[in-house]
Amino acid sequence: MNFPNPVRHLNIILGDQLDANSALFDDFDPAEDLIWMAETLEEASHVWNHKIRLSFFFSAMRHFRDQQLTLGHKALYHALSIDPSADRGKNFAEILEKDLETLQVEKIRMVMPGDFRVKQMLQALADDKNLDLQILPDRHFYVSPEIFSAHSKGRQNLVMEFFYREQRKRFDVLIDPEGRPEGGSWNYDDQNRESFGKKGPQDLPSTPTFLPDVVTREVMDMVEQRFTHHPGELESFDWPVTAESAQQALDDFIQHRLPNFGRYEDAMWQEEALLFHSRLSALLNVKLLDPRSCVDAAVAAYHSGKAPLHSVEGFVRQILGWREFIRGIYLQEMPGYADGNALQCTDRNVPTFFWDGETDMACVADCMQSVLKLAWSHHIPRLMVLGQFSLLLGVHPYKFHQWHMAMYADAIDWVSLPNTLGMSQFGDGGIVGTKPYCASGNYINKMSNYCRGCKYDYKKSHGENACPFTTLYWDFLDRHHDRFAKNPRMKFQMNHLKKKSAVDMSAIRNQAETLRRNIDNGVRF
Repeated sequence: MNFPNPVRHLNIILGDQLDANSALFDDFDPAEDLIWMAETLEEASHVWNHKIRLSFFFSAMRHFRDQQLTLGHKALYHALSIDPSADRGKNFAEILEKDLETLQVEKIRMVMPGDFRVKQMLQALADDKNLDLQILPDRHFYVSPEIFSAHSKGRQNLVMEFFYREQRKRFDVLIDPEGRPEGGSWNYDDQNRESFGKKGPQDLPSTPTFLPDVVTREVMDMVEQRFTHHPGELESFDWPVTAESAQQALDDFIQHRLPNFGRYEDAMWQEEALLFHSRLSALLNVKLLDPRSCVDAAVAAYHSGKAPLHSVEGFVRQILGWREFIRGIYLQEMPGYADGNALQCTDRNVPTFFWDGETDMACVADCMQSVLKLAWSHHIPRLMVLGQFSLLLGVHPYKFHQWHMAMYADAIDWVSLPNTLGMSQFGDGGIVGTKPYCASGNYINKMSNYCRGCKYDYKKSHGENACPFTTLYWDFLDRHHDRFAKNPRMKFQMNHLKKKSAVDMSAIRNQAETLRRNIDNGVRF
């Protein structure tokens, strides 16, 4: 391919910026401008990336490149191959620097990156080469950094619910003609907490599948051979990797899963990872799907009587509320946010069974099978099983974030860090959430069928076959008593802690310490 030289605009497109409506294309001249994309070893291995995560990103990138070529745009694309010696560099900066030696570039342009580390790297290179790096706004999101900053100004604490209501009004989403929330309430979370009961989930719709095409197969072969020892498996890879297939996935969710999504939003069931969830987060986060199309489709389903309000509102809240809120937190608080360690955890890493799923804890084992097979699980396994176990164990919050970045297809730094270090591990001390998300094994028993066949007894906090969640839960409250004793949202838990006898607490502390020592030493249990 003949590239323009000089290049008026070198347009960098990262793997999470596959947006055909990007601001980069507002002033794109095919005769003078060039798209620049790269698959890099650093992005593939700075955390121990799941094979599905790698395949999803690289395949989606290559499909996006091919789409741009069909539009007559020129693209300089660096693909990883099986042969490491063919790599042009280890990271974006090294590869781009070599290209700048042969291309006469007048200006570099890119949309705001979703990873502060990448932004710093590319800005440093541009400064070193005395080139103008223009950072364009990311129109994919509803809320700009400026709007979020205005919302935050003067507030002592940020509360997602208040932010969410503001955006509902701003964008006229589920607002009635009188300006009130549709149905009379802003939030229907109290209707979205049902479990499946003894019979389990009924009439689950079939899972949509997207068989790998030739491009995806080439990526999978490369990943399997070059990243052999990375976690996960590729046998069940069925992710949408184009905007067209992403739209099909959205249509399928709206028609078949949204009606029951809200009711069973927090429920879990063994060997049923998807249930009534959408699995659209990865497609949104690489920008194959626009959040407005998701919200509009859900609201249309409500207005046409195809989905109940509590399901639609719950889905809208995840996108217009939570997703936008945590991006605002990330952009506002970085880079210092990554250092958060409010509970003063040691440098403890995640357990070994967070990489291979080999544990007798039925809940953790099943949730890990979902992660290993799909590079995905819905928010309750992430928060209240895997995330909670790390929190109670005392894993360093940034190490949990690194694990999450490695293992989930939808993990981008901007979305992962506030969700993991902040919400899940309480590393930010209460910026994202005002209390830690912690519970005993009783919560898992209530919301799933995991405990029925587990060797551990969720009711027991110490002794033989005591549930590790229950043991670590009481030990966690005890260890952090002084911090949480005055937190009004922790009053219920702390009052129950007071009722524990000195004998019980001594046994719990000893058992918790043994659990931590065994896990640190790689002992399976």
